[in-house]
Amino acid sequence: MSASVPTTGDASTAGPEKNNNADGSQALIATDPKNSHAPSLAGSVIECRDEVGDRTMLIRIQNIASTANLGVRLDLKKIALKCRNTEFNPRRFGAVIMRLREPRATALIFASGKICVTGVKSTHNATLACKKFHYIIERVGFKPKEFMDFKVQNIVGTTDLGAFGGTVDAHSVFCSYEPELFPGLIYRLVKPRVVFLIFVSGKIVITGAKKE
Repeated sequence: MSASVPTTGDASTAGPEKNNNADGSQALIATDPKNSHAPSLAGSVIECRDEVGDRTMLIRIQNIASTANLGVRLDLKKIALKCRNTEFNPRRFGAVIMRLREPRATALIFASGKICVTGVKSTHNATLACKKFHYIIERVGFKPKEFMDFKVQNIVGTTDLGAFGGTVDAHSVFCSYEPELFPGLIYRLVKPRVVFLIFVSGKIVITGAKKE
């Protein structure tokens, strides 16, 4: 499919974006957040201390899903024809699938102007990818609003603590374990609202987080 709009162009012309705070106010999306971790292709790594065992855990971020709203109706067929690295099959799925090489990210772009970005491994790259998608849509000929309603919806991370046991008995209120249905123990933390998938090997998958 021929293309006239590069997917790796400079997104700086899109301007700063904002997201809503808990109190309803808007804040600029920082391209380099103060609490960000060094992004890498292998995934951002967060170091934290286990207060019980007095050991250091390394949590590797595997995927971040975020959403934004361009605030304009889009012609998906036009986008698919003019942009590289896109897929559009309206009979199967009502959105354009667009991919970036740097940062490596995938976006689902809907006709309503809403987009869902996945595949990034740091909030820095999530904001950068959204800005690049904003720039690409602008180059196609649409006029997206300057401030996108950017929001991180889910962060998935993994860590390894080594073999352990006894979690079900000690925290039965928060745990569910049905080995016939799923080989891992499901631990639901109340605050922050995060879910841990704990396996007998000691490997843990953390999902549901919205902040690094």
